[in-house]
Amino acid sequence: MAVSGRKQSDLLGSVAAGSAEDFDHCCEPCLTTNQRIEAHGFCVTCQEYLCKICHDVHRKTKVSRNHQILQRNDFDKIPTTRKSNNECTEMCQVHKKEIIKFYCPSHHALGCNDCITLGHRTCKVDYIPEKCEGIADGKEYEDVMQKLGEKLKEASEISKKAKGSRININDYNKEIIKAITEFRKEINDWLDQMQKDALNNAEEIKSNTNKIIQHVLDTCENTISGIKCLQSSLHASKSTHQDGQLYIGMKRAESTLKSDELNDAEQTLMHTNMHYSFQRNSELETLFCKKMVFGEIVDHSRHESTKVTKTVDRLIGKGDINVKTSSDMTECFITGCSVLNTNKLVLADNHNQKIKLISIENRLVQEEKALDSRPWDIAVMSQDQFAVTMPENKEIVVMTTDDKLSCVRSIKVNRSCCGINFNQGRLYVACLSPPSVIVLNTKVIS
Repeated sequence: MAVSGRKQSDLLGSVAAGSAEDFDHCCEPCLTTNQRIEAHGFCVTCQEYLCKICHDVHRKTKVSRNHQILQRNDFDKIPTTRKSNNECTEMCQVHKKEIIKFYCPSHHALGCNDCITLGHRTCKVDYIPEKCEGIADGKEYEDVMQKLGEKLKEASEISKKAKGSRININDYNKEIIKAITEFRKEINDWLDQMQKDALNNAEEIKSNTNKIIQHVLDTCENTISGIKCLQSSLHASKSTHQDGQLYIGMKRAESTLKSDELNDAEQTLMHTNMHYSFQRNSELETLFCKKMVFGEIVDHSRHESTKVTKTVDRLIGKGDINVKTSSDMTECFITGCSVLNTNKLVLADNHNQKIKLISIENRLVQEEKALDSRPWDIAVMSQDQFAVTMPENKEIVVMTTDDKLSCVRSIKVNRSCCGINFNQGRLYVACLSPPSVIVLNTKVIS
């Protein structure tokens, strides 16, 4: 509702200011039109806070010109306990001229008198002006605000994961392009078209994956924005003692808390291919005259790359990598080895009780991590995490290469565990005494 004498630019400025900071007191007439504007005065007669514009209009209007109004400096004279307002003011979205006054617990629906008459005649409904009495000081309000905070934190964490995934997929795409380009230098010019096809394939994968990530980010941002808006609205309704509106807001908040959007977004992110590398076509290295695909984009996140059975004609040595370091106390005894990506592999040095991270490109030990017992085998779980069996401690240690080698968690298995493998979100662990295989669901573990 427009106020006489108020310019549009002034209104926009006031709203912008209200969204940029929190006020101790907001103009209550303006709150009815969803505008948070700082209070300039307080009408003792109407028991309402007023902004500068509403204050001036209050002074001029015949009905209210003789009301007692306190200025901002005298707000401390206002009684700390004001009578709660149980009146509902929000209009029904279906029946535009009716006010929302009822809530149906069976259908979790807010509605006006017409809504209840037409759609909830047999339901046991709550009359909001009666039901909202004392709600601002109740446990239900605290629970809703706490759950909104938890939902906000969850959305922020998933958003952080999605942003990290975006960085990783771009890094892997750069590695793919580099591998494709290097391989291309070793073959004849007639492979140009095949090279173009492979690059387009990699670019398409990056594009499609980024679209999924962007969808997750948009979901998180929308949830964060919606929760912040709900929190602000609930806080405003409580501070202005609008218990009816507070009740309505809390019920809306409960619907938001029950939403599965965030969980669906996280599941989408978890099941989206994030780890790719370029795998050379070995036949092209010896048979350049035969037309075939330039290479494959291998999905390491699922560990389900298609294997083609073929006869091995010969094995070509590519050189040795010295994995012994100056801090080793005895000769190396490598019992486990797994490839993390196209540039790194991780080793289990049993005798030296270490995990070693190897740079394939530089052919040297890039980093090492000392353990409290002897490691045996390694299984890569994701682009930066892997599991290590520790037979002496009867446990599995999950480690990460994020920033540096470090232990993420320990999983007790109460058996001497040796061999380990990872597939489709599960760890398969071969154990001794008694001989058995343990299957662990990593989603439950995390």
